[in-house]
Amino acid sequence: MRALLWLLTLGALAVGLALAAQYNDGYALVVLPPWRVELSLNLLIVLVIAAFIVGYLVLRGIFLTLALPARVRAFRSARQHRKAEGALREAVLFWLGGRYARSLANAELSWKVGHAPGLSALIALAAAHAMRDEQKVGEWRKRAATHDGEIHGARLLLEAELAVESRDFTEALALLNQIEQQSGRHIVAMRLGLRAHRAAGHWEEVVHLARQLRKHHALTDVQAAPLIAGAHRERLRALAADGHSLAAYWDRVPDAERRAPGLALEAARRMLAAGEHAAAQQVIEDGLDEEWSSELVALYGDCRGSDVLGRIARAEAWLLQHPRDAALLLVLGRLCQDKQLWGKAQSYFEASLSLNASRTAHIALAQLLDRLEQTELANKNYRAAALLN
Repeated sequence: MRALLWLLTLGALAVGLALAAQYNDGYALVVLPPWRVELSLNLLIVLVIAAFIVGYLVLRGIFLTLALPARVRAFRSARQHRKAEGALREAVLFWLGGRYARSLANAELSWKVGHAPGLSALIALAAAHAMRDEQKVGEWRKRAATHDGEIHGARLLLEAELAVESRDFTEALALLNQIEQQSGRHIVAMRLGLRAHRAAGHWEEVVHLARQLRKHHALTDVQAAPLIAGAHRERLRALAADGHSLAAYWDRVPDAERRAPGLALEAARRMLAAGEHAAAQQVIEDGLDEEWSSELVALYGDCRGSDVLGRIARAEAWLLQHPRDAALLLVLGRLCQDKQLWGKAQSYFEASLSLNASRTAHIALAQLLDRLEQTELANKNYRAAALLN
């Protein structure tokens, strides 16, 4: 419809011009001595319009000719830019695909053209590091540093990651400290920090970072729990020689983290070895109230203190809930033996042996029988223990 309207408009305009020219009797006289030229006005109008069009085309041709070198340069630059853009895209794809040599070559092409030179240098640095080409790593590290105004934060983060992968944890932590001072902590930096601190044995930092990452949903509870528990174990091991510091550290561990499998057992063992029997007893009792563990209850008999009857009462209360736990029966026997309740001690030892004929229970019973001067039965248990050994 639009084309039809334009066609009608042009037809009407042509008819109008033709009628105007038919009834136009004017003329123009051009005098250029000794010549005189008389032209109809219609012809003069046509000549002027034609002269304008020809002049415009000539001038445009001249300008286009003069601008041709610049246009050629712009065309070549645009073509080179497109080529570099494609090279950079392929460099990223090759790097992600593990084809590091191709990635390095494409990143170098992009950098030489000057297309996103900072990003190109970072990709080349990462690819060279993946290839373990130390010479090229040094070259691209220097080139990347020249574009620090564009990529400073990204460069520090990449170099920190490369340092962690190279197991240069001191350098990695120094770089991460710079990042934290300049832009604060963020998820990727904290993840790298967790790896570096864990490898360097900075266990309190490992606990702190794992908690932070869990808080920001960068680690799930399932992922964070073993990291935190492992760090607590290492910290307990480091403090094993100082019973007071060991007990103080355990007091600072949140209740939720104390429930990690085996952590209370580790803490109790360390405290008993350091002579912190009261603290170890509390750890064992709290741990067993949370979750029953035969390994943990077995340590209860190693606790030394004045309130033996209180511990016997506590253990007998547990026995009502776990009547067939051989370790608990063995502990009760040892506690009764400490309190010189010989008959009860012997019955508990024999009950433990009926459930689990362990070497420890045989020796405990044999020692008790020796004390009661039942030599034949004592020797029988010693022989049974030796056979188990």
